[in-house]
Amino acid sequence: MKGKGEASAAGHPMAHKAAADELSAGQKLEEDDQVVNPWTVTAKEGGKIDYDKLIDKFGCQRLDEKLIDRIQRLTGRTPHVFLRRGVFFAHRDLNEILDAYEKGEKFYLYTGRGPSSEALHLGHLVPFMFTKYLQDAFKVPLVIQLTDDEKCMWKNISVEESQRLARENAKDIIACGFDVTRTFIFSDFDYVGGEFYKNMVRIAKCVTYNKVVGIFGFSGEDHIGKISFPPVQAAPSFPNSFPHLFKDRKDLRCLIPCAIDQGESGKMSASDPNSAIYVTDTRSSIKKKINKYAFSGGQDSIEKHRELGANLEVDIPFKYLCFFLDDDEELEDIRQKYGNGEMLTGEVKMKLTQVLTEIVERHRVARAAVTDEMVDAFMAVRPLPNMFD
Repeated sequence: MKGKGEASAAGHPMAHKAAADELSAGQKLEEDDQVVNPWTVTAKEGGKIDYDKLIDKFGCQRLDEKLIDRIQRLTGRTPHVFLRRGVFFAHRDLNEILDAYEKGEKFYLYTGRGPSSEALHLGHLVPFMFTKYLQDAFKVPLVIQLTDDEKCMWKNISVEESQRLARENAKDIIACGFDVTRTFIFSDFDYVGGEFYKNMVRIAKCVTYNKVVGIFGFSGEDHIGKISFPPVQAAPSFPNSFPHLFKDRKDLRCLIPCAIDQGESGKMSASDPNSAIYVTDTRSSIKKKINKYAFSGGQDSIEKHRELGANLEVDIPFKYLCFFLDDDEELEDIRQKYGNGEMLTGEVKMKLTQVLTEIVERHRVARAAVTDEMVDAFMAVRPLPNMFD
């Protein structure tokens, strides 16, 4: 399933269709107007990403109302705000996994994180917030891959630092509220081997050098570690990569929530502290970023704004509210009043500051409660006997 927020580390297209129902962030789309691959997302001259073009290019289908209604019927839960608002907007073979689930067959979830920094922003949390909803709604197990090896190769940081960042990021992931009785978090440096490695080799044999260059956009200047890495992220799509969980089963389907790693016009940058809201930001910092850096679609005078209203298509504070304000009726009220000029930009930014501050503070409290022992518990290689209960 595909979302517009920050990317998970999971879901490259080498995963066999029968094993993984997903929309991959792993393919490459490089045309005159936009570049989309696992590591770069840009639109020409600061333009918008064309999601319809992505859907056509990657052979996906839109997540329509009929499918969302079906998820609600099968789970007995109100669809997540990210489904209701089109944040997760496309899928590949989701109908098949829902068909199987309706017949009583189980599946598991797979997502991940590339630990390149300690400071996660809200975009990083989007796939985990949605994955938690899926785990709670369908009551299924989840594997979370921390690609510390990937970041060691791409970010030119040491093995030891990559491993340290993986554990720090694991604390943020655990703080999202995942169920330890249904969740296995692993780092590549610690876990890769055995059946997992065998699947990596099987996958690698299926993909030629020319094909991997075409998919991922590698160049002659990239080291061989990058070229050999994609099978590492494809292997978790196969259940027998986790014999301690699924033994030698090969028939268990895998659902992969992932995203294309971008903001309004391109990839969010963890190196630019003003480009996003971080989970470590204070209320005053959040307020300053929103007031100073969040582009407004409001008019340049109150009189003109009252007459014409805001351009919601370019208004960043309103777009953030579409992600993070859970109340549909309140959002629609803001849409109407801000769009017709009754509500001013300052009022919308004030509301956004309140909403994001509450999310960040709630996360900060939850993360502070995560101990090293809890990280060890989530990352322990162990059976999960009640994972489907």
